[in-house]
Amino acid sequence: MTTPAFTDPDLRHHVSAEEWQLRTDLAACYRLVAMHGWSDLVFTHITARIPGPAHHFLINPYGLAFDEVCASNLVKVDASCNKVIPSPHPVNPAGFVIHSAVHAAREDVQCVIHTHTRAGVAVSAQRDGLLPISQQSTFVLGSLTYHDYEGVAFRDDEKPRLQADLGTSNFLMLRNHGLLVCGQSVADAFLSMYIFESACQIQVSAQAGGSALTLVPRPIIDGVAQAMKVQTGGMGGAFVWPSLVRKLDRTDAGYRQ
Repeated sequence: MTTPAFTDPDLRHHVSAEEWQLRTDLAACYRLVAMHGWSDLVFTHITARIPGPAHHFLINPYGLAFDEVCASNLVKVDASCNKVIPSPHPVNPAGFVIHSAVHAAREDVQCVIHTHTRAGVAVSAQRDGLLPISQQSTFVLGSLTYHDYEGVAFRDDEKPRLQADLGTSNFLMLRNHGLLVCGQSVADAFLSMYIFESACQIQVSAQAGGSALTLVPRPIIDGVAQAMKVQTGGMGGAFVWPSLVRKLDRTDAGYRQ
């Protein structure tokens, strides 16, 4: 559990209730990503845009493990990753390049999750990318695009190409690099990453079996958006988020500090 040295107990009284709720949700997301084994030590990021015209964002304190992130130690930055509220914690401007590109291009996106999981990187390195071989993959393929690898993503000149490749999709496979999802809420983004990661794990496992794979017909993929609405009662990530938070509260409620 996060130690008190990592927190600012007074911060809650200096931000809006809306921002504090977003901080709590984002911190919970970091803890859940750690719980599911998707973190890459400290080398990936999850960001959330604070509602309002200022285009401010929350990002993790660089160097803390994901299970050390809590509501009060998330760092508030502007679109150039400059701190908006003083914080003793460092941030990683290079790590914000991909996120800032997505947030700048997509006003509909509140949360961006980027991972370097073994299964995600493995599938991103495959020429054919994600295959339509599982129910999970069908939920992704209707809104999936690809971005070719250009090296470690710390140069601003890559942003326009990344934005063009993402377009209006919510799933982006970064070739030879990993996975990225964007959502209208933290809950939506987490559910999307859960499905994306699951689809990649299933694909790697299926390929390891050595047998020919059965592909899902394209008409089924084209109709999957409606199926997802039915599965979640039209609520998207909000349908599963409360249960995830309850589980987290039973095991690791320090994210709320």
